[in-house]
Parts: sequence; C-alpha cells; structure tokens
Amino acid sequence: MSEQRRGAVRSEAARRAILEATARLFAARGYDHLTIEGVAHEAGVGKQTIYRWWPSKSALVADCLLEGLLLPNRLGPPNTGDIRADLISWLDEIFELVGQPIGESLILSLIAAAAENPDVGRRLYESMGATSSLVDRFETAIADSEIRADASVQEIGEALMGPLIVRMLSRTPLTPGTAERLVDVVLGPISVGSPANR
Repeated sequence: MSEQRRGAVRSEAARRAILEATARLFAARGYDHLTIEGVAHEAGVGKQTIYRWWPSKSALVADCLLEGLLLPNRLGPPNTGDIRADLISWLDEIFELVGQPIGESLILSLIAAAAENPDVGRRLYESMGATSSLVDRFETAIADSEIRADASVQEIGEALMGPLIVRMLSRTPLTPGTAERLVDVVLGPISVGSPANR
C-alpha cells in the first residue's frame, strides 16, 4: 500500500512539473514554439510521461489554463457593484489579451484542444459552470437586482464568450466599443435603477 502511495505522489509531482514547465515555456516562447520535447526536457521527464496524460500540445496548454498556471486571476470579472462596468472592463481586458500574439495563440490552442479532445472541451465548458468566478459574479448581480432574477447565468456567460471565439476563428478585428455593445446586447437596455443611471 505504501508503495502505491509513493507512486501516486511521484506521478502527481511529475504531472505538476510538466504543467509548470509548459507554463514557463509558453510565456517565454509562445504556443507556436512550444514543443513536447522542450517541455519534457524542462520538466525532467520523458515524452511518454507527458503523452500518458495529454494527447497533444493544445490539451496540455488547456490544462495549464484550467489549473490557473496561465493568466492567473484573469478568467473572471471584477466586482465593483456595477455588473455592466465590470463585464465591459473584463471583456476589454480579454480583447486586449487576444490582440497580442501570445493571447491569440492561447485562445486558438484552447479551441484546437477542445475540438480534438471531448474531455478538454467538457472541462473548458465546466470552467464557466456554477463554481466559476464569472457565474458567481452574475449570481451576485442577481442578488443585487442588477440582472433580472430569472436570468440564466450559464447562458449569459456563453453569449458573452461566443462572439470572442467566432472573431478569433474568423480573424475579425475587434473595434473600439465592442465590449460595451456586446454587454448591451446580452444584458438588454440599462434599467432606471441600475448603477449606471444612479
């Protein structure tokens, strides 16, 4: 039994080393210059150890993002008490990120990982689920009457992220005011009692 425990600890240590090596190399080189061989060397493991857990480079990068090793604290909006301003600020930050080569590489690698591996796609979807900071922010907004009580928080998140993915795939440039217009479309017109009108 103790041998199995030591093996599990070693496996988890190797897995963590691989994820951390991937994050370091991604930050230094970007997605296009990231290789499984380079990650294996950086992590001090064999390539087969990496392939035991991840079928591809894109799946590995997706896991890094989902575990908070890439873009820490950037996956959720702030909470200033004004849901519209918070969402606009958050989307503007994401749009700025994807306007940079490393951000574009990251988003495209996530799309590729989800397309080739249903488990990665499921995990990416669940990252927008009931425990995510985005949905938590929506639930706070509902409690504060910033969003109507019957709003589907999951679908609001999907409606905000969908256009980003479409624009990334089509390479359509983002124009000034895109975030504000998108929030207006998804949340509807500003109500009289909203923070924006106080």
